Amino acid sequence: MNEGPNPTERPSGGLPLTLLTLLLGLEAVAMTALALFLLFELLTQPAASIGGGIAIVVLGFLAAVWLVAIVIGVLRRRPWIRGAAMTWQFLQIAVAVGCFQGLFAQPDIGWLLLAPALVCILLLLSPRLTAVLRPE
Repeated sequence: MNEGPNPTERPSGGLPLTLLTLLLGLEAVAMTALALFLLFELLTQPAASIGGGIAIVVLGFLAAVWLVAIVIGVLRRRPWIRGAAMTWQFLQIAVAVGCFQGLFAQPDIGWLLLAPALVCILLLLSPRLTAVLRPE
């Protein structure tokens, strides 16, 4: 006899959770690839500042590790990922805005960063994912 859904059970995330996981996973893969590219460039090209180059590579790998941790947290449905993922999306938006302006503007890269960031923010604020990722 099934009496309906158990109110103490978390609802399934469905398509929004899958889409969020996919987008964050793609961002993690892209950041890892960028960090590896920066490392390759540091090792093969003369740097204007070795210290600055090393710092950028380290920050790139830290960001990649952070994104991988967020993806693992999403897969485990941990409540802390909402804040971490939201912070990453706002940082990504800041970089995207920078890509739209300046002497070396790259609007195509800006759109590639801005679009998924906005979709992730909308997903993170959706009631369905809020229910799935709420603290127990």
